[in-house]
Amino acid sequence: MVPRYARPAMTAIWEPESKYRIWFEIEAHATQKLGELGVVPESGPKALWDWWKTDPKIDVAAIDAKEAVLKHDVIAFLDWVAEQVGPEARFMHQGMTSSDVLDTTLAVQLARATDILLEDMDELLAALKRRAEEHKYTPTIGRSHGIHAEPTTFGVKLAQAYAEFARCRKRLVAAREEIATCAISGAVGTFANIDPAVEEYVAEQMGLSAETVSTQVIPRDRHAMYFSVLAVIASSIERLAVEVRHLQRTEVLEAEEYFSPGQKGSSAMPHKRNPVLTENLTGQARMIRSYAIPALENVALWHERDISHSSVERFIGPDATITLDFALARLTSVVDKLIVYPERMQKNLDRMGGLVHSQRVLLALTQAGLPRDTAYRLVQRNAMKVWESDGALSLLELLKQDPEVTAAMSEAELEDKFNLDYHFKQVDHIFERVFG
Repeated sequence: MVPRYARPAMTAIWEPESKYRIWFEIEAHATQKLGELGVVPESGPKALWDWWKTDPKIDVAAIDAKEAVLKHDVIAFLDWVAEQVGPEARFMHQGMTSSDVLDTTLAVQLARATDILLEDMDELLAALKRRAEEHKYTPTIGRSHGIHAEPTTFGVKLAQAYAEFARCRKRLVAAREEIATCAISGAVGTFANIDPAVEEYVAEQMGLSAETVSTQVIPRDRHAMYFSVLAVIASSIERLAVEVRHLQRTEVLEAEEYFSPGQKGSSAMPHKRNPVLTENLTGQARMIRSYAIPALENVALWHERDISHSSVERFIGPDATITLDFALARLTSVVDKLIVYPERMQKNLDRMGGLVHSQRVLLALTQAGLPRDTAYRLVQRNAMKVWESDGALSLLELLKQDPEVTAAMSEAELEDKFNLDYHFKQVDHIFERVFG
């Protein structure tokens, strides 16, 4: 985790003290149920909860010092708690194994992290919707292969992003459900030394569901799916970030990131206003995607378990969620403050002499009776003249001077095919689909 790209609420989930607090709650809830089942005396869970009610400070350094000797983090924690609680602490961890604590804790952390990410998504969606409605009918050029294609609106561009992130949110909800499972099933997941009722109770108390079948560990296909969803969200972030970066290029300059008072763009060139936020988002997206591969490789563990996944998850759990939280918040700010230049959009629309209307003329010629190949040839030969003039010539005027074209269409009919509003007749329909 890089502090530069971290926000406090998400970071707090992964702090050692937060982790140890979750460990204690899992152990105490399990002991509570064991007491209800008569496996341990009720004095055991009572002593644990009485100590917990004092809101004790978790001494991370003391636990770490024990782990340095014991070479086992869970035992170090249990020993430290026993020192605080007293003899009754011996009833903790009855019939449990370390993975019951570790895997269930990771599930809690990822579920809580996901709740923050879902809030982030809601804020991003709200910003996209607001800006899309603001620019619903702002004309701009659509591009394919980076080349002028046909007119669209800037609102439609943003509506597309909204729809994409709405899908991302649905995937994130499914990923949360997939990851939020509890395993309190013992050494190889057979419940030989602990009743399944304990697992069900702990799951309920911790806001999880009981794992269908664990093999000492929760199956890692769940985690692979979870981190893959984060990777997809990162790719969607990059898609919108790259769009903004292209629109901010000097030759385009249809939109740009907000440039705050006192901000400087270059140490050498005072005129610079660089798309640093969206470039940063592109880099963060690369990192988030990179965490999906080790998560996929974690699925194939040896037999009932090994710990090859453990070190991986100590990296990717915090780093992926913290970075994605930051990236979503940053993208929301970019969208919210994005400076849009409708006049420049219109100027770019007009700069190629009406070439953007070529398809309408092509279709009209075929409807007038010309074979498609003939119609294509007639439009293209005039369009190439405009292209080679860099927009100095007008496609409409050239078509009016082409006898083969005017034999099929009148000047009035040709002029009608250069009506920009024609391209926006279904914008309401698109918005209804996206925003309902």
